[in-house]
Amino acid sequence: MSLLLALIFLSSSVRTALSAHCSTTTPAKTFEKCIALPTQQASMAWTFHAHNATLDLVFFGTFISPSGWVGWGINPSSAEMTGTRALIAFPDPNSGLLVILPFILDPTVKLQKTPPLSRPLDIHLLSSSATLYGGKMATLHNGAAVQIYATLKLERNKTKIHLVWNRGLYVQGYSPAIHPTTSIDLSSIATIDVLSGFSASHKDDARTLKIAHGILNAVSWGVLLPIGAVTARYLRHVQALGPAWFYAHAGIQLSALFIGAVGFSIGIRLGELSPGVVYGLHRKLGFAAFSFGALQTLALLFRPKTTNKFRKYWKSYHHFVGYACVVLGVVNVFQGFEVMGESRSYAKLGYCLCLSTLIGACIALEVNSWVVFCRKSKEEKLRRERLIGGSDKESGSHG
Repeated sequence: MSLLLALIFLSSSVRTALSAHCSTTTPAKTFEKCIALPTQQASMAWTFHAHNATLDLVFFGTFISPSGWVGWGINPSSAEMTGTRALIAFPDPNSGLLVILPFILDPTVKLQKTPPLSRPLDIHLLSSSATLYGGKMATLHNGAAVQIYATLKLERNKTKIHLVWNRGLYVQGYSPAIHPTTSIDLSSIATIDVLSGFSASHKDDARTLKIAHGILNAVSWGVLLPIGAVTARYLRHVQALGPAWFYAHAGIQLSALFIGAVGFSIGIRLGELSPGVVYGLHRKLGFAAFSFGALQTLALLFRPKTTNKFRKYWKSYHHFVGYACVVLGVVNVFQGFEVMGESRSYAKLGYCLCLSTLIGACIALEVNSWVVFCRKSKEEKLRRERLIGGSDKESGSHG
């Protein structure tokens, strides 16, 4: 039941993230179309004048710091940050008023070799402006909404544009500092056809892969693998089950490894689809957990018989690698929530409830095991004392 709740929470949080509100009406003008962008609760509204290939648009974003920045731009060649022609709004360091400046994001900006410097754009930008939601009385604060207006002329018969948007915590002088590097911030890119209003599907496909990767790995490494370990630890001493505990343990662990292998493969594919986007810790933990899981499977093939003198060494190895795999898997599930930007989501809450239930069951079983152990020890002690007492009586009578 807890696992089902976790999956429901995860699905609902994803639907919420993908259904940000968009509006075609602003205090300045009304537009024909709008689209909710997939990250940062951003959106865009526009009107495309086909007769002269002119695009009027407004980008809706939010600040994450009173001294931060919000930017939006178009990449003329590809759906990536490098090469984007951007308009970035931030508070003027001297007056505190909202200003908007043009930037060209060349490779030196991405590599952080030099701070971005404002310069004229080499696209047909006819006009641009920025305003806070609420007009002149609005104040810049964490969560403040900003509207960036632009009018530009597109090439004839070219209605698809590559949008890039982001936001940062602070500005150094008149140079925006680097934005956060969570998965949400690194995937703020979309390709939109301004004539039809549809966005390209490859980003949605990547998002779907991320969701599948997260669910499969949470179920396998974060739930099934610990359940398999619990099965071996607490059911093997139940005599009524016989060897059934071993088949249950092996079946659960092999199922977890198979599902985890699928999730691991999807993660490798996601890395190929996102060159330059590296989640170092999450990636290393994933490789370590998968390697340990593979070693456990190989160990099953070389399991010595109970009479073999190497059996005790194999058991020590099996326990160490198994528990290490469980710990790595659970830690990496939480790391995955951070990477997905779901650190405060219902999905994470659902998983925590599921894991808490499992930990509670372990505590109860551990207490029960100690009670049984103490009871058997006491019975054994009483049995030995009775045997000793009987021997004394016998020796006295013969004497």
